Parts: sequence; structure tokens; C-alpha cells
Amino acid sequence: MQNITIDFKTKTKTINRLLEKPNITKIKKRTLLDKLTFSKKEYAQVFFHTGNIKKEDALKIKHAKKIIVNSKKQKQNLLKRFQLENNKIEVVYPSIDVEYKKPKDVKKEFCEEFDIDIKNRIILFTAQNFKNSGSKEFVDIISSLNYKYFKAVVAGEKSEVQGLKFQMSKLNLDEKMIFLNDYKDMDKLFLAADIFVLPTHTKAFAKNVLKAMYCKCAVFVPSNCSSSEVVDVFATMMMPSDGSTAFKIDALLGRKEDLKFIKKQNRDVAKEFTIEKNLEKIETILQSV
Repeated sequence: MQNITIDFKTKTKTINRLLEKPNITKIKKRTLLDKLTFSKKEYAQVFFHTGNIKKEDALKIKHAKKIIVNSKKQKQNLLKRFQLENNKIEVVYPSIDVEYKKPKDVKKEFCEEFDIDIKNRIILFTAQNFKNSGSKEFVDIISSLNYKYFKAVVAGEKSEVQGLKFQMSKLNLDEKMIFLNDYKDMDKLFLAADIFVLPTHTKAFAKNVLKAMYCKCAVFVPSNCSSSEVVDVFATMMMPSDGSTAFKIDALLGRKEDLKFIKKQNRDVAKEFTIEKNLEKIETILQSV
């Protein structure tokens, strides 16, 4: 086996698993002695790039034999900025790490916990930064729904949730809303939900979209977000404030078979992005280094 050095900006579970292999090591950082003696800086053969490009990232990108990014949008940005060969950059979408359980059983448990009629559909919104992730647009969508039998679950840090709750206090949506502060079992929420809506303003790949798909949810995400690359046209919002989204959700809420089909389809797509599947893809890429 060929020995390969890698570097990365974020140490994920997938990278941890990769580093368990005897022929793969992280490139060593330069020591103070290296700098003082002006020894030549070494760069990794494979660089896992995410996020914004810093000065040191540009050098790593330039010297790497292969660059692995988590979206086609990010690949196009690097190709354009650095004038690289197309085959130097590979796309591997983020890995999913969820203990899958039957959504029907989890939903029953969730409904009992919060005294919800199990006939209700559950629409989920959760994010780290509510404003940037489209909390206002989510509220607008919920306010526009005509279907009666649903509950909208908003989960996140206490300060974020309470802030949104206060903003919604005059909208008369209390009976439709469930606000969860610092909820411990987020996987449970995704497994219990029927629809996940993320009208985000950010371009970065939102892993929660893949997570929701893996947990058998219908999803809606704007085309500006890199996560839109893994969903179909129906699930793609033209913009965070896309007025047709409420209409689409209403249609799904009222058509059990259509919702069931989309949920199954999403899970089938997302199963290709487990840690094991992604490791296989990365190992194939490394063979070409």
C-alpha cells in the first residue's frame, strides 16, 4: 500500500476513521526549529478543504495532488479561483452518522412525550444560527399553510429559540408550535419529523439536510445552499423566501402517498453518504494519488 499524507481543516469522524489506516498519516506541522532553520515546508498529498479560503489554505490547495471538497459549488469556486485541472478536485458529500430507528416508532414516542395527536404531521426547523438559517422565512411558511393537522417543531440553543418565540408571540400560532430549548436527542427529532425545512441564506453545505433525508424526511432547501445538490427539483426553493414552498408543503401534507414516496426516495439517496460509503469513495480517490 502506498503511504499517503493528508491535511484537513476540520477533523470529522470520517477522517478519524481514515487515519486509523496504517498507510495514511496527517502531515506534520512545522516546528519552531524548522522555521528558524528555514527548512522546506512540506505539504500533504491530499487536502480536505472546507469553508472560506485562508492564505495557508491557498498554499495547501496549490501543492496538493488531490483536493477533496464537500460540494460541487465549492469545487467550481476553487477551479475558477486557482485555475486548476478539473480532475484535481473531487467531491465527497458530508458523512451521515445517525443510529437509524423506525421513524413510525420514534414519532409515536415523541408524540406521547409532548402530548401530540399522532395524526399530526411534524415539520422541523433547527439550526445553529437561526437568522442566517432562515427562521423568519420558516415562520412565514408556517403562517401560510392551510393544512390543519400539523405541528411545527423549532429546536436549538435556548437564546435562539426564545428569541424566535418572542418574535412569534403576536402571530397566533401557539397551538401549532413546539419550542425546544437545548433538546438533547436531536436524532430523535429528525426521525420523528415528516418534513424538514431550512430556508437558509448561507451557501455552505448544511449537513442537517442529509441527516433529515437519511431519517426519512421530506426536505426543502434553497438553491443557493450547497445542500440543494442532493435534493430534487421539487425540494429546491428558488430563494429562502420562495412563495411556492408553502404551497408545496400543503400539497405533501394532504397527500399521504406522495409524502411517503418522497420520504423513501430521500432515504435511499442519503444511504449513499454513510461513513462507510464515504470511506469507500475516499479510498478510491487515494488510489489515484
